[in-house]
Amino acid sequence: MTMQRRYRRGDTGPAVAEIRSKLVLLGLLPAGAHAVVGSGDASGQGGYADAVFDDSVDLAVRHFQQQRAMTVDGIVGPETYRHLDEARWRLGDRMLSYSIGHPTVGDDVATLQQRLLDMGFDCGRVDGILGQATERALREFQRNYGLGADGTCGPATFRALDRLARTVVGGQPHAMRESELLHRSGPSLAGKTVVIDPGHGGADQGVVAHGLSEAEVVWDLARRLEGRLSALGVQAYLTRGLDSDGVGEEDRAAFANATDADLVISLHADRNASPRASGVSSYYYGSGSDRYGRRSPTGEHFASLVQRELVARTGLVDGRTHGKAWTLLRRTRMPAVRIELGYLTNTDDAARLADSEFRDHAAESIVVALQRLYLPPDEDVPTGMLRLPVFT
Repeated sequence: MTMQRRYRRGDTGPAVAEIRSKLVLLGLLPAGAHAVVGSGDASGQGGYADAVFDDSVDLAVRHFQQQRAMTVDGIVGPETYRHLDEARWRLGDRMLSYSIGHPTVGDDVATLQQRLLDMGFDCGRVDGILGQATERALREFQRNYGLGADGTCGPATFRALDRLARTVVGGQPHAMRESELLHRSGPSLAGKTVVIDPGHGGADQGVVAHGLSEAEVVWDLARRLEGRLSALGVQAYLTRGLDSDGVGEEDRAAFANATDADLVISLHADRNASPRASGVSSYYYGSGSDRYGRRSPTGEHFASLVQRELVARTGLVDGRTHGKAWTLLRRTRMPAVRIELGYLTNTDDAARLADSEFRDHAAESIVVALQRLYLPPDEDVPTGMLRLPVFT
């Protein structure tokens, strides 16, 4: 089933019944929990046709979203449903193999990736997506263990992984590889490739408040950022044009992967029901509570640098950095950071975002953070102190 609409508290029907059954399977609702409206089924005789999205489901969904590092809103849309579907798989439940264009996704894949990494086989980071890197690592493991190196994780491979899981102590090999890659790339920004993702676009204007639209604000910021990076010798790509329409996060991630960029910077502005909410927050791929260790160490470090520079140079309230499993952060093969630069629903933040000089300061802050990411520790400088060439 593909979830197209969004389900929330008060909704009823077969889709809600499926959501409830997945939550029961994950242990987030008690077994047999299938509250219904009235006493009729699809034929009026009892069943799931009138299953209700009640308070217990809302609480379970929020708990699940928090566990999976998603936006916690209690609403089951396409992204939350995908995560619910992925979470039900355990290693050994199904055969695993690489499929071009339609990769297998699930928690069983995440377990496989973690096992491979623990044994020293480089499959990239743990993201639960069976791509080419995971297939290569799986084939290498199979060859080393004397199995048929067909890249398919079947019964024989499951047994081998299970036996070795009791003897191998894992660490964070992907974190070490990312750190080494960063060190080898050198301190200069010249020659590096960065993808800049101005969120939304076209008919999707994102947040619209105080005479501003998110899509236009971040587009302007993206162009300023592109100009500064280009002046420093960085190859900068934008994921959309000024009037681009219908560019989803999966397409943006695919574009970034095709460029083989060093880093992705996604630009957004935020909203909140409370007009008092304000400030800047930065997000990277990861979750501290995730048992699979899904995390981008370089993304986390860059998010921290961006956050500190933006707060120091713009005076925005510090909303801190957070690990999230949003599609763009997860599906890019390179480190990616999403910046929520103020709340358009806040009068003060909106006034700042409308100001050209403020956008210049914000763009400069991001470039400085990028330069600091590549500087060795003994050459780094305190937050707010690094000065780059003047741009004209």
